[in-house]
Amino acid sequence: MKADLAKILENNKIMIIDGSMSTPLERMGADLNDTLWTAKVLQEQPELIKKVHTDYFRAGADCGITASYQATIPGLMAKGMSESEAEDIIASSVRVFLEARDEWWKAEGEKEGREYPLCLASAGPYGAFLADGSEYRGNYKISDEELKDFHGRRMEILKDTGADMFLIETIPSKREALVCAVLAEELGLDYWVSFSCLSGTKICEGDPVRECVKELVKDRPHLKMVGVNCTDPRFIVSLIEEIKAGLREADKDLPIGVYPNSGEKYDPGTKTWTRAGEGMAFGAYAYEYMKAGAKAVGGCCTTVDSHIKQIADARDRYLQDMYK
Repeated sequence: MKADLAKILENNKIMIIDGSMSTPLERMGADLNDTLWTAKVLQEQPELIKKVHTDYFRAGADCGITASYQATIPGLMAKGMSESEAEDIIASSVRVFLEARDEWWKAEGEKEGREYPLCLASAGPYGAFLADGSEYRGNYKISDEELKDFHGRRMEILKDTGADMFLIETIPSKREALVCAVLAEELGLDYWVSFSCLSGTKICEGDPVRECVKELVKDRPHLKMVGVNCTDPRFIVSLIEEIKAGLREADKDLPIGVYPNSGEKYDPGTKTWTRAGEGMAFGAYAYEYMKAGAKAVGGCCTTVDSHIKQIADARDRYLQDMYK
């Protein structure tokens, strides 16, 4: 059975994305204080990864993101693995997801009339490999060719293991987004590019998100969605409007997907998150994103299955309000 983005959007109108991998793992006792982050658990306790995927399906997610964000060949080899061992760990992120999806589907999803969930293969940024917060800054001191070498083999593995789409996510740099888009087009697999942003108008490296989108979408037949993640939830409505403007200027019509953090702030020095004042409930934010035009909504850092349930409830309210 094949998952299909267009079918999910046609039938559900809004696609629910899953939430973070790290916070649920930490709640289950996993130690993520490592440069490999969630990839450490992928290597040592894949059954916990599988449980997180399943819990998100049960909460209402129509798609899920593999635990390959920080699983890179150089990062894994730096921990003493051979190249082939590193490649197998990356492939296992898709295998674990597919197992969780099929088991949940046979036991629950099909009977409940749910859509068959989409497997989004996470291709995290070069900055995640650096493990120093660079995914929130960009400005890498490497060439386009080095970026292509870094991303290329991992994307090949993720495609060959059976992912439905690439999710090129938390990208702070227009240059990195364009390099990854070229790779995805060469590999011939549909993909979605999601930027990390520092404000309601700019990606983390400082370029206007409107201009990034306008350039990104040119002559990209396999690009199926654009959006934002790992960003303060208060900025998302403005970013949706900016992305829509970029799409209009490029004369393109693509769905927009957003999955912000829960509202906490990250300190790359201590690798911890702290609450940054009180904002709206996550479900209330989600409703506003849908009103603004987002076609896919989920959660990123520090979100868990209860946040995804809030988004699913917000979708129900939004669709009721639309069609009443």
